[in-house]
Amino acid sequence: MVKEVYKSSEEKMNKTITVLKKELASLKAGRANPSILDKIVVPYYGTPTPISQIASIAVPEPRLLTVQPWDSSILKEIEKEILKSDLGLNPTNDGKLIRLLIPELTEETRKNLVKVIKKHGEEAKVAVRSIRREANEKIKALKKESTITEDQEKKGEEDIQKLTDNIIKEIDRIVETKEKEIMEV
Repeated sequence: MVKEVYKSSEEKMNKTITVLKKELASLKAGRANPSILDKIVVPYYGTPTPISQIASIAVPEPRLLTVQPWDSSILKEIEKEILKSDLGLNPTNDGKLIRLLIPELTEETRKNLVKVIKKHGEEAKVAVRSIRREANEKIKALKKESTITEDQEKKGEEDIQKLTDNIIKEIDRIVETKEKEIMEV
């Protein structure tokens, strides 16, 4: 019983790390990277749709992204969503495609990016701690139902805590690596 709780928690915590890595990959580091647009969704015929599913995204130059929708009637919507996003990019719409010039990273931009990275790291840690709390509640419920002994309860909680500590160390390592990458570009 406790093993199932542990395995479930471990899976959820690993998913949290995967999400964090994806979010950090979408942050711009002074170079054009199509993944920075991954989080942007555009209402397309009433359905929120990722840009990558309604347009081709190209990198013609190291600091330029082009977004060419398959249906040019959605161009304005894509432009609007890019402006609304927290990417800080100014799209240029020529009626056929949108150009996104990725600005050089200034010291201030780098510091702001590091703040965003730390924020994502903290959100991941909060999610992990929430998973730990849920796991501990499940273990306590098993003890209350007399399904497990007190020793099994203590061991289960200790194991969940060790898992949590390891995952949080991994989150810190990922955040630190991304910070260095941003500050050294």
